Amino acid sequence: MTLTVYNTLTRRQEPFKTVEPGKVKMYYCGVTVYDYCHLGHARACIVWDVVRRYLQFIGYEVRYVQNFTDVDDKILNRARQEHSSMEAVAERFIKAYFEDMARLGIKEADEYPRATHTMNGIQRLIHELENKGFAYPSDGDVYYAVRQFGEYGKLSGRKLEDMQAGKSDRVNIEDPEYQKKKDPFDFALWKAAKPGEPAWESPWGAGRPGWHIECSAMVRDRLGETIDIHAGGADLIFPHHENEIAQSEAVTGKPLANYWLHNGMVKVDGEKMSKSLGNFTTIRDLLDRNVDPMALRLFVLMAQYRKPLDFTDDAIAAATNGWHTLKEGLLFGHQYGKQLNWGVGSGEWGVENTSLLPEFVERFQEAINDDFNFPGGVSVLFELAKELRREGNIIVHEGKTDTPAEELQKQWQTLVTLAEVLGLTAQPEAETTVNDGLSDAEIEDLIQQRQAARKARNFAEGDRIRNELQAKGVTLIDSPEGTRWHRS
Repeated sequence: MTLTVYNTLTRRQEPFKTVEPGKVKMYYCGVTVYDYCHLGHARACIVWDVVRRYLQFIGYEVRYVQNFTDVDDKILNRARQEHSSMEAVAERFIKAYFEDMARLGIKEADEYPRATHTMNGIQRLIHELENKGFAYPSDGDVYYAVRQFGEYGKLSGRKLEDMQAGKSDRVNIEDPEYQKKKDPFDFALWKAAKPGEPAWESPWGAGRPGWHIECSAMVRDRLGETIDIHAGGADLIFPHHENEIAQSEAVTGKPLANYWLHNGMVKVDGEKMSKSLGNFTTIRDLLDRNVDPMALRLFVLMAQYRKPLDFTDDAIAAATNGWHTLKEGLLFGHQYGKQLNWGVGSGEWGVENTSLLPEFVERFQEAINDDFNFPGGVSVLFELAKELRREGNIIVHEGKTDTPAEELQKQWQTLVTLAEVLGLTAQPEAETTVNDGLSDAEIEDLIQQRQAARKARNFAEGDRIRNELQAKGVTLIDSPEGTRWHRS
């Protein structure tokens, strides 16, 4: 089974081969920290988190770098609105980012470079572009000469002549920036300082970098001249990623990335998410409305990652129901492991020594190896979870099952392991008490009282005890072998 991925650059699905055998260098264009993360960020971060997890699962050593854009017009505008500073705004929303991602179960990247911490690398790259004839200074600014790079447009498929036809009506020739450019398509690598804005000293005067050059410099500084995977949202293909390629490859003469991967956008009830439409939803707003983070992960993973994703109440409700099914399966071992004599302990039951079921692992990998087909992988999890839920019902109602305990242990550990690859995890609630503090021993004592009452033919008292336990979340099941109970 060979992993194949859809490469935006070549517009086809192709076998995945790394620059260095067994190792993956992966860069994800992260967030511009001027506001709380929204559903679009949630989708992107979940998708690339799981891509990284899966690559590790199949044996790759992955170095995963995700940047923060912490100098940008949007951050400056927010700082002005709040009578604050760019640094203070960026720090606040970086902190919020980590809080939100922790709730979603996103593993931290190996490194989080920031634009403001990469000024030397940014200026070095601009200087090299200037020396090679791809950049020119103009009144304190520095611009990239787009027409000098013959392959411009190869990622997005856009041609300059086609864009020229559609751009003429939108160009404001009175715009000072337009007047500084030699060509309307040229874009800023360095922007001269404006009054009241943060600035850094440079050979071209005080100023700050353009957005695109920041990522080119961070990739080069942290991962080298050619990486394996450059990931981001489809909205970044043009101009951001197109410009990154032009900047980096003009200097190095080497591919910036061998595989360009892009996740689809998120819509809300069929419409583009925007504050003006009133459908802008942040991650924390959603999770604070009691949407389970794992249900949100499942919602994202049940869709093909490159396709648009429509967020609706019905869709999240369906994902929540699906998560309840998976959660039952994931908790099977915690609920029934001791009863099945898997061993005594903290719930591990010799997990390290338990082999996985190869047929499920193979089907899981076969699905995901097809361009990260996560919905196909999720279907394998549901198959295992539903079988374990069925076995759990049998154990509850009959006290035993004919399926060998060793086979159930393998099914459970296979489910837990494969679900972890997708970042889907469940932890048991405290098993010794229910909401009002009723312990296992107290439950057993009440059952003994009920049995004594029934033996004395005091059925009313027996029913009272049963109803009391039921009200406290404990269900009794009478059978010829005796009375069993479980928490509901």
